[in-house]
Amino acid sequence: MENEKRQLIFLKLGGSLLTDKTGVEALRADVLKRLAVEIKEARDELPQQGLILGHGSGSYGHVAAAQFGTRAGVDSPQEWMGFARVSDAAARLNRQVCSAFLDVGLPATSLQPSASAVCENGRIVQLASEPVAAALKAGLLPVVYGDVAFDVVRGGTIISTEEVMGYLAARLKPTWLLLAGETDGVLDQSGAPIPKITQENLPSYESSLRGSRGTDVTGGMSSKVKGVLDLVEAIDGLSVRVFSGLQPGSVRDAISGRGRQLGTVIVRSQLFD
Repeated sequence: MENEKRQLIFLKLGGSLLTDKTGVEALRADVLKRLAVEIKEARDELPQQGLILGHGSGSYGHVAAAQFGTRAGVDSPQEWMGFARVSDAAARLNRQVCSAFLDVGLPATSLQPSASAVCENGRIVQLASEPVAAALKAGLLPVVYGDVAFDVVRGGTIISTEEVMGYLAARLKPTWLLLAGETDGVLDQSGAPIPKITQENLPSYESSLRGSRGTDVTGGMSSKVKGVLDLVEAIDGLSVRVFSGLQPGSVRDAISGRGRQLGTVIVRSQLFD
């Protein structure tokens, strides 16, 4: 393993990995089934290691959210209807993800973020972490996802999977956040994965970071990298890996610690000095 102290891992399966984000509710069912098997294999190999899973909304929630402008705020009856439709779309994908996990024997338990989340101008200020911790203690696989949320300033908004997992990470203290998408990592201008990103070297890459393919209402790659850097600076011992889940075996290897060369690692500089 990369870190003997690793006790808890957060794994995010990106919406671009699970769905075709250029379509509408276009699930990659074969990819989802393979990923479920890989996660099951990793858990069987390391049964004492905690795992929390999150997934993006891809061509489900993002398409609906873009149609109604939910991220920016909710006020009119039409916008609240949109809020409800976005919630429904995100939950539909979540049910398919959890069902696929259950089919391979993973005790996947959906924990809907909007049931407890409260935001202030787009930032999560309240989210129940106790049910997630209880699910872990019971040996379950907690599953969270990008969702709608009530907001004291905007009325309603969208919270990304990274924002949900970042809030939970500050309280549950994972040692790795694994971000599995459809690209081989954070790519530079030539299309090659950047091996390591820190606050110090980000400016040299920032102009070349590629945006998300398809519809994404929660920001492209540049904003996500900045958010991840803020997270690793705020949480002691946290490292982040961005890699492709399309490569068979990569998710299993990342969880087990064998995927040392996968994608891009985002860390505090001193961890690699």
